Amino acid sequence: MSVCILSGLKLSTFAISFFTLSWTHSVEKIEWQEDWIINQNQLEIVEARVQGSGAGMEVPEGSKFVNGWWIYKPKNIKTNELLLATSNTNIQNWKICYDNSCSVLKNNEEQPIKIYPCE
Repeated sequence: MSVCILSGLKLSTFAISFFTLSWTHSVEKIEWQEDWIINQNQLEIVEARVQGSGAGMEVPEGSKFVNGWWIYKPKNIKTNELLLATSNTNIQNWKICYDNSCSVLKNNEEQPIKIYPCE
């Protein structure tokens, strides 16, 4: 399987089945991370981490604090695509990591960044 990322008119394809999305909350300036897999041609979140809490971003019940991160398993979230909003107010743009390497996704205020499973 592969993951496709559409940002504006640019389409990138990565031959991966597991990736991590991360970003910094624009108001609280706290980093978030989510681990995703491709499962039966859908994206499925398998774990999430946050370095703290703040207004409107409380740590979910059942989270465990490990090495400076609150770690939790989101409730069974599967989707055909992810739409990631971007703006110039973001402290740090969305970042995708896989195979021990990370790339910052290009900021595109005209349209959200779209991530989806592809062949």
